[in-house]
Amino acid sequence: MIQLIFEIPEAASLKDKRRIVKSLIERLKNRFHLSAAEVDLQESLIFAHIGGAFVSNSRNFGESVLNKALKMIENEMALRIQDVKIHSEEF
Repeated sequence: MIQLIFEIPEAASLKDKRRIVKSLIERLKNRFHLSAAEVDLQESLIFAHIGGAFVSNSRNFGESVLNKALKMIENEMALRIQDVKIHSEEF
């Protein structure tokens, strides 16, 4: 599981913010097969909170996918990441 809180400095309206957040969620779904959604801060103009999950039979593989997703966000998106949490569980 990954959770990110980030700032979107270029968002001038909630419509701009939602467009950027939706684009990021679609990239995470398409490129990394994550289940992702905006989980909090929906009414904030410049901050967003996204959560994502990935299921795998290998803890190492799952964590590597989440770390690659984080690197993509850092390198390709015009965002300022405020907080990141990556958490893995085994059953």
